[in-house]
Amino acid sequence: MNAASLAQLSPEEKEAFHRGVEETVKVFAYERGPASREKDIVPLVKTQLLKVAVQVVHEGGENNLHYHLNSDTTWFVLKGNVRFYGPGDVVIAELGPHEGITIPGGARYWFETSGTDDLEILQMVAYDRANGKAERINVEAHKDWMTESELRVYEATATS
Repeated sequence: MNAASLAQLSPEEKEAFHRGVEETVKVFAYERGPASREKDIVPLVKTQLLKVAVQVVHEGGENNLHYHLNSDTTWFVLKGNVRFYGPGDVVIAELGPHEGITIPGGARYWFETSGTDDLEILQMVAYDRANGKAERINVEAHKDWMTESELRVYEATATS
């Protein structure tokens, strides 16, 4: 729905539109559970355009160099410390509580906890569905803990 289309609706249709959307308003809370592996993901809310979760990264829960297509991700540290890297392990940012970073789709990165405490980091992903499926693409080998199939997709090359 865009503003021009909305303006064309009758008052009754406009009211029905608003009420339909308002029925999908979601309230959520974050509660950290017990550690179950190197990285735990606590989903908070998901809509057609947005996914919000908290990743709890324990020792050994770092990820590998990768990028995302058709989505941008903002990370915000709730607890602990994190170091983000780009290609060649160049440090992009070192962040602590109440600091964040936005990684646009296509930017290659990886991160690791950089303190002694577990890292609790809020992940907010915005999807660009108009340009295709949102995908995570690995550039380097995935870590042993990455067992889900969507974490094992690799970059296609011209010779593949």
